[in-house]
Amino acid sequence: MTDDKSLRGPSIGADALKAFAHPLRMAMYRALRNDGPATASMLGRALGESSGQTSYHLRQLERHGFVEDDPDHTGGRERWWRAVGFTMDSADLLVDPATASSAHAVMQAMVAERSQELAAWVEDVDLTWEAQVMSSTGLDLTQDETRRLIERVLEVVDEYKELSDARGEDGVDGARRVRVHLDVFPVRHGRPGEG
Repeated sequence: MTDDKSLRGPSIGADALKAFAHPLRMAMYRALRNDGPATASMLGRALGESSGQTSYHLRQLERHGFVEDDPDHTGGRERWWRAVGFTMDSADLLVDPATASSAHAVMQAMVAERSQELAAWVEDVDLTWEAQVMSSTGLDLTQDETRRLIERVLEVVDEYKELSDARGEDGVDGARRVRVHLDVFPVRHGRPGEG
């Protein structure tokens, strides 16, 4: 389970997970990740909250390493924040009674966000942008093969993330924000006819 902003970010522990699994904090993090750096006031307006609320929750997110000061916006009256990628790669988070509900809440929020993004894309497909795909493939792989597949795909995405990050805020002509979803998981059912 990986936040898609930084595919190989630090792994979070139980305390950080519990702090993150607050609906407003997840919404603020999602806004920073999807829309870029913002101030507490900007997030408050976007999410219908007071800047006092968003400021408090940003400090909590910072305390656990989910957000940090944006180095491209320094010295102003308001503090600018940006999202920091992370991974939830410990299966213990899902089985430990102290963290299971938080882990599931974060996973459900990720699934809901992906569903909303895909539905919005399908509703208004931009036919002028030819580089787009929705694909699903079923493979018979061992755990080791699956792990290697994930690593190889993430390496490619990391390469393009570095390219995107190197461009900075000004970007490059013709570049658009794209969303890359990668879901690799075992299915609970076998082939038709298998017992």
